[in-house]
Amino acid sequence: MQKEIEIALAPEHIHDNNYLLDMASKKLNIEKSRIKGHHIIKRSIDARGRQVRYRLRVVFFIDEDTAPTILASDIKKVHDAPSVIIIGAGPAGLFAAYRCLERGLKPIVLERGKSVKDRRRDLALINREGVVNPESNYCFGEGGAGTYSDGKLYTRSNKRGDVQKVLQIFVKHGATEDILVDARPHIGTNKLPHIIEDMRHTILEHGGEIRFDCRVDDILEAFGKVKGVQTSQGDRILSDHVILATGHSARDIFHLFRRKSWLVEAKPFALGVRIEHPQDIIDRAQYHCSTRHENLPPAYYSLVEQVNNRGVFSFCMCPGGIIAPCATAHEEIVVNGWSPSKRNNPHANSGTVIQVNLEDVPHADTNPFALLEFQHDIEQRAFRAGGGQLVAPAQRMVDFVQNRLSNDLPDNSYKPGTKSADLSEILPPFVHEALRGALPIFGKKMKGYYTNQAVLVGVESRTSSPVRIPRDKDNLQHPEVAGLYPCGEGAGYAGGIVSAAIDGINCVDAIRI
Repeated sequence: MQKEIEIALAPEHIHDNNYLLDMASKKLNIEKSRIKGHHIIKRSIDARGRQVRYRLRVVFFIDEDTAPTILASDIKKVHDAPSVIIIGAGPAGLFAAYRCLERGLKPIVLERGKSVKDRRRDLALINREGVVNPESNYCFGEGGAGTYSDGKLYTRSNKRGDVQKVLQIFVKHGATEDILVDARPHIGTNKLPHIIEDMRHTILEHGGEIRFDCRVDDILEAFGKVKGVQTSQGDRILSDHVILATGHSARDIFHLFRRKSWLVEAKPFALGVRIEHPQDIIDRAQYHCSTRHENLPPAYYSLVEQVNNRGVFSFCMCPGGIIAPCATAHEEIVVNGWSPSKRNNPHANSGTVIQVNLEDVPHADTNPFALLEFQHDIEQRAFRAGGGQLVAPAQRMVDFVQNRLSNDLPDNSYKPGTKSADLSEILPPFVHEALRGALPIFGKKMKGYYTNQAVLVGVESRTSSPVRIPRDKDNLQHPEVAGLYPCGEGAGYAGGIVSAAIDGINCVDAIRI
């Protein structure tokens, strides 16, 4: 017999299996000896009250043995199968390739950047010298932006597809089974590269292809049907099915569509800054304590407020994290955040952003590239304000709200360095005015948040793509090019690792061969 119940545990008992069984025995009103095993199906932290609790949903096996966890796998050898070209090896592209194996199709993955191992040298150069390789950086390379974006797997995409399937594939390739039960699953930037490498090996071992340093320069088309691609290496690779999973920063793809006069649309995106606090400020506020218990992870927050009829919200919050330089071209500043698996760095950071709508940018209703150009202009302004070498403009929080240049800046995690600047000279008025209104309100919602110990680092601009590549809602193909499947974040259909992975799977499922 199996019984599923909810149990609340204080942090000091979360690793005490005996205590858990005692609690279950009392709740189920049975002898403890009858419980032969248990399986946690959901785990979350409840910090709403003065006493923080873990809340577990647990299946207990009574008078029967525990059923083993089985991760289903049905992938095929595809060496001689019909091919599908996948442009981009980010989450959307890799999961599309994996789904091809399940469907008996041969994925040919073309990635402009380098493998995970080779990519590390370029990331070190970015952090150490402020030099960007436009083909290999925090956004381009094996695993895409997802490899170095913290590995947060929290999503609201349940209606789009099978979230659990995505998590199980990660577990199969080296992630811990914790991600199957945690309410906010997280892998960690230090572990993701090994998982991505294992996925690559699975794809190659079953007959798929992955080519690095292989940028797609042209998509071949005739009579309204895709025929293949032309690569930067001079190869023409032919297929009647091309999945376009290039991510939100592959601006050259958008310009390729412009040259071919293929339909694209301007799309709203969010713009703001990355805000960093000492982690212990966030811990004290969220856990209502002077010192975080050793069994509690560094605390997380999510904040939202309406100011001037605009939503201001935290985004991609990284407890114990690092602010990373994510520019993909010279003379631009873009920041993002990530955390290692233990989230054990002394700072907490989060994007804090405001949505940019079509009506905010001149001619966006008629020029599909207007928001893209607006985004790029802001990033170039940030670069000039920092003075070069990816030094980022920054301002203490209270100084920013009070329109005062900071005399100095607190220690922070952004490795290329920060420079005191007036962020209101970089951000458009509707963004910095909404931010100024929201931050003191956030401070009233979360004790200690509004402080000059916090630093605002500019700019957080790659929250999503400012261009959408349209597709038919039923067959997922571009309305003007049959066989071309716009996919993932770059096409405007995802917003994170899991939703991008699901979209990659959905695009493969839409292929009819």
